[in-house]
Amino acid sequence: MDQRAELPAALAGVRVCDFCGQLAGAGATKWLAAFGAEVIRIEDPVRQGRWDILRGVGPYVDERRGIELGGGFNNHNVGKLGITLNLRTERGKELLTEIIRQSDCVTENFAAGVLDRLGFGYDRLNAIRPGIVYVSNCGFGHAGPYAAFKTWGPIVQAVSGLTFSSGLPDQPPAGWGYSYMDHTGGYYMAMAILLALIHRQRTGEGQWVDLACTEAALTLHGPALLDWTVNVRPSRREGQPNSNRSQSPPMAPHGIYPCAGEDEWIAIACRDEADWRRLAPLIGQPWTDELGFATVSARIASEDELDACVAAWTAPQAKFALQRRLREAGVPCAAVQKPGERVDHDPDTEGLWPTVTHSAMGQVRVDGIPARFSETPWRMTRGAACLGEHNEDVLGRLCGLAPAEVAALREEGVI
Repeated sequence: MDQRAELPAALAGVRVCDFCGQLAGAGATKWLAAFGAEVIRIEDPVRQGRWDILRGVGPYVDERRGIELGGGFNNHNVGKLGITLNLRTERGKELLTEIIRQSDCVTENFAAGVLDRLGFGYDRLNAIRPGIVYVSNCGFGHAGPYAAFKTWGPIVQAVSGLTFSSGLPDQPPAGWGYSYMDHTGGYYMAMAILLALIHRQRTGEGQWVDLACTEAALTLHGPALLDWTVNVRPSRREGQPNSNRSQSPPMAPHGIYPCAGEDEWIAIACRDEADWRRLAPLIGQPWTDELGFATVSARIASEDELDACVAAWTAPQAKFALQRRLREAGVPCAAVQKPGERVDHDPDTEGLWPTVTHSAMGQVRVDGIPARFSETPWRMTRGAACLGEHNEDVLGRLCGLAPAEVAALREEGVI
């Protein structure tokens, strides 16, 4: 028997009243649910949960469509309980008040001020449940000149400077991926929730964590900010940035090179002369000796020419076969994997995409958690909740309502 199965989950006993949606919020509370917290997701029955734009949006598992069948929504809400409350009604607010009274944490990623306008700002939350942990996540936080502005991940990336910092010389900024800061914002939010809970565990004090996603993005700029403030060197100058090379520490070759086939690539990095001496014999072409590439400094000085030579060598080769040869020789490298290759054929990621049971979709694979706890591992078995799927369970356990009362609330439009 697995001894770990007898241990409580890492976050067992933590209850979260959750208004999070999209990626930046839902991704945070997904982590909490995976490690054992009871996350109760509140949705609006009038709009059928569509504040979250992922509700009902593809990808789909088959030809069926509808608000219960969105793959993205399921992926970011696995393991959570789902209820509906119409907060336009007094009865809906009363039920929410009772759920908050029995919760450890309230989480949301609305635009600044939305929860306050619903009558559940921090002061009200703390009055309902003294010591409550309230974590909000919006683009610019609730204070400052930009507080009223609304954002999405790509906007956060642009305003914070991440988009500006990535690209190739003499080309427009390439950015850090479509919604990099939606996902990363969720990671920061998960950490913020846990840190606030740890503080309360130690002191008994709750607090409002006002997370500004743009400021979270700024923390990723350390070297560029130092380069400007200390050296007065802008990120965009002649030859910079080159996000396909390593300037700190200098390495060459260091880049992504083409391989045989459509959009196939391999990453190669030579950290020093030892790596180069392993790579050069595999290349086995005169230019490795004739062009003066023996030292890192020499290779850096002729990096354009070096990259062109390496690319010409890798281009006709199959990426996985080349990866195997290079690794056997001790050269740092990795084939650039496409999603299907990464999910289905990489032994290092076995178990990272578990199959969960969704009430409408059936058996569906989802993203797991890239953190392994030896004694209290994460678990995912249940898919995201269908709209109001757990109304009877949650309202019965926490609010003392009988099934007939829950049915009556549904008829009245409260849930």
